[in-house]
Amino acid sequence: MRSLSDIYEEYEFLEGDERYRLLIELGRTLDPMPDALKTDATLVRGCSASVWVYPTESEGRLHFLADSNAAITKGIVALVIAAVQDKPAREIAAMDVTAALEPFDLRNQLSSNRTQGVPNMIALVCEHAARLANA
Repeated sequence: MRSLSDIYEEYEFLEGDERYRLLIELGRTLDPMPDALKTDATLVRGCSASVWVYPTESEGRLHFLADSNAAITKGIVALVIAAVQDKPAREIAAMDVTAALEPFDLRNQLSSNRTQGVPNMIALVCEHAARLANA
């Protein structure tokens, strides 16, 4: 997965539909999430589309599997995941993911329906990280 800064370098030069296409492409780069992991326990609440996030841990780093049934929403979750992917749980738990995503100005770039679940996606990722960091 590309780093958040690499994604932003491309994103800042795009406009409107081009930004949507970039988000859709980001969603396609997510690791496949097995259907067996798409459960009520991994479902992100408050999203207009269905979004699932599942953390795995290896060598002290968190790797997230995620999926959505909507292409642009899947791209948004990919953006959230790009901010935290393969980082130590303690680092993620201490990180301000919202601030890391602020340069993308998602609230003004996307409809409110598409962005309403972003805080819940971030909260779920950070909750997983905090739980594992304190384990």
